Amino acid sequence: MERYSIIKEKNPREIVLLKGFNCNYGKCSFCNYILDNTENENEMIEINFNILDKVTGEYSVLEVINSGSVFELNKDTLYKIKEVCENKNIKILYFEAYFGYLNRLNEIRDFFSYQEIRFIIGIETFDNNYRTQILNKNFFINDEILEKLKKEYRTALLLICTEGQTKEQIIHDIEFAKKNFKEVVVSIFINNGTSILRDEKLVSWFLKELYPILKADKQVEILIDNKDFGVYVQ
Repeated sequence: MERYSIIKEKNPREIVLLKGFNCNYGKCSFCNYILDNTENENEMIEINFNILDKVTGEYSVLEVINSGSVFELNKDTLYKIKEVCENKNIKILYFEAYFGYLNRLNEIRDFFSYQEIRFIIGIETFDNNYRTQILNKNFFINDEILEKLKKEYRTALLLICTEGQTKEQIIHDIEFAKKNFKEVVVSIFINNGTSILRDEKLVSWFLKELYPILKADKQVEILIDNKDFGVYVQ
């Protein structure tokens, strides 16, 4: 388990994996990260404060993630993040926020008023049927919602190479995400004990055909392994 890392390529930044309350949704069929959540605030504070104390401000950019959304971090942790930002001259903050918090994002922007806030959303795929029926992520994207997502979120997370996906779907997802979001993170699925399974043929195809092209694309970060950012709970 690692909770602090430095990302030096493409979009240099420090990244921390904090502990939060239970994910407000918590029903995604591919996710086992929610096992890291806790309702014990003392545990949350102890772990999060120790990790945040490692931030140096080297790049003035900090990405804060937890097994859910920024809204599931307790107030003490949020104030600690604010303190670190002030002391380490953090100018840009990344946070993850689930679709259900779409209309509350300004609460975070207002709280961290001295930083540029960049929100990340796990879309996983732009195939509405696959997202809702297979991945059990319960939001539907139409043109109106897409316009709002583009306005509110900077980064789209995509999950690829799961059973039931196709090459055409993956290509479309990446191209569509690049067209509509400033930053894209593509994560190859790793089997994790959930009902979703990895498609090894798709993995081989992606690594051979698409990865050599995308690895030089500054707009796209690729996680061949879910530990590639240096923070993980597995």
